[in-house]
Parts: sequence; C-alpha cells; structure tokens
Amino acid sequence: MIAAPKFARLAVALSLAVAAGAAGAQNYPTKPVRLMVPFPPGGSTDIVARIVAQKLGSQLGQSVVIENRGGAGGTLGTAVVAKAAPDGYNLVVGTTSTHVVAPSVYQKLEYDPVKDFAPISLMAVTPYLLVVNPNVQAKSVKDLVALMKAQPGKLNYASAGVGSTTHLAMEMLKGVSQTYALHIPYNGNGPAGTAVIAGQVEILFGSLPAVLPHAKSGRVRALAVGTPKRSPSLPDVPTVAESGYPGFDASLWLAIMAPAGTPAPVIERLHKEIVAAVSAKDTAETLDKNGAEPLTSTPGELAAIIKDGVVKYAKVVKDAGVKPE
Repeated sequence: MIAAPKFARLAVALSLAVAAGAAGAQNYPTKPVRLMVPFPPGGSTDIVARIVAQKLGSQLGQSVVIENRGGAGGTLGTAVVAKAAPDGYNLVVGTTSTHVVAPSVYQKLEYDPVKDFAPISLMAVTPYLLVVNPNVQAKSVKDLVALMKAQPGKLNYASAGVGSTTHLAMEMLKGVSQTYALHIPYNGNGPAGTAVIAGQVEILFGSLPAVLPHAKSGRVRALAVGTPKRSPSLPDVPTVAESGYPGFDASLWLAIMAPAGTPAPVIERLHKEIVAAVSAKDTAETLDKNGAEPLTSTPGELAAIIKDGVVKYAKVVKDAGVKPE
C-alpha cells in the first residue's frame, strides 16, 4: 500500500504533467510540422497531401513540410513515422495501401497499423482510373479484356508497388474478367504513370488524381473508373461496373495520422484544423478538380476503418493470389 504522503506527491506530479501537456498543446505548434508522404512526388497521395498541407499550415501558423519517402508500397516512410517522437511534429499520410493492405502483403512489416498510430482524420477518397497507353488497341474495358484473352501475358500493367491498391485494383479486374497481364511494380503512382506514358508498360489502374492530367491531355487513354458511380472529373468515362462487371468497386482513402502516444490535446487540435482545412471551400474545390472527394472523420471513425479494412483486404489479397514478401 502506498503511504499517504507518497501518494499525494504522486498525485501532484501527475496533475502537473497533465497541466503541462495541456499548456503545451495550447501553444502547439511552435515550429514546422513534418508530414511524411510515403510515396514519391507526383502521385495521388502527394497531390492530396500538398493541397491539404498548404491550408493546414496557414491555419496552424507554422509550415507543414512535406517529406516524400517512397518504397515498399509506402511502408518505408510509414515505418519512419511509427518510430518518430510522438510530439505532434511528426505526421504521416496513411492510406488504404499502408494501413489495411500492407499487413497481408509484408511478412516483416516494421509497424502495427493499429497499435503504432494515433488516427486523426480522413482527408479524401479517390477513385481508381483504368488507363492504357494510346498505342494499345483498346477503347473500352471490353476491348482490353478481349486483348488480354487473345494474348495472355503479352500485356503488362504498372502499379505503385506490390500489394498497393493500384496492384489489387488490377488483380480484381483480372479476377472478374478471367484474364492475365504481367505485373510490373513501381515505387508510386507517379513513376507508374510515367511508365505507361512512355510505353514501357501498357496498362495502369491508377489513383485518379495522379492520372487525371494525363488522361485529359491524351497521353493515356481512360477506359473506366473503379467506383460504383462515374467521376465528376471525367463524366463521359464509364465505370467498370457499367462495362460488364456489376459490383466492381476500387477506391483509395487518404488520412493523416500521428505516432501512438501523441498527446490527446494535440490530436484534438490537429483534428479540428484538418477538418476545417479539408472543408474550406477553396480546398474542397481544388481537391475536386484533382479527382479527389473531400472527406473527413473523427479519430474513432478512422480507427474503425483501419481495423475493418485489415480484415477485408486480407481476403482480397488472398483471393488475388498476392504472396507476402
């Protein structure tokens, strides 16, 4: 049993620590905040992060500095933040790939997507867009499926990495259409899109913000979007579901998270400011123009999305035959 004086000293110390944490949160931030984008520049994650970071920085009164660190389907940069100081100055853009797909794809994942992070809020959801190099003789999903069936393995498709959602979106299409194309993984949506434009690979089921400019310029040909409804950014492009595969759904969520142990008052402040940044008219319009749907959540809602997603995508990965690395 703790003696009364000792217990009193412990209670006082605890109260002082809580008060100090609250005071620190009131002054937060006092220096630039790092936002890790675990993919190379030019991809969907990078595009959305930069749009939101600019607004968030102006609201916080400190710069939100983007750091790109790609590799291993986004898990390398994500692991860096999982091990960083939980002080509110180290944040990461978590995605469907890094937080719900990765546990089923990487045997030695250097972080636990649930235990090692403090969820803050969603930022956006983006559809996937099926595109081909203009030299490919396909102007629809039906045409592409016919080509893949006529010449199994001759066509290649790019992805943002093994186990990324761009990888799984194409595997889902291959599954429902009973076709085959060879997978060529890259370190992000940006490099994958560049490879299709250059003709190094023929197909990409990429995240819309990354491939939208290329589709509009004609450097790639858009065949279909992966979401159940057409995208306002490309209203004339049909969905995969419309193209003969009812129920097909491929999309990507993007969120901001901190290392586990980040003080609750800091998480609350960041949540408030992220929601305000994403909801701001100019930010929402810019996200829309770039093919991303603005969407926020509470930390609890985001935590539930991650937990449920880990279970859901374990089945998707298994059904797609993706072998853990």
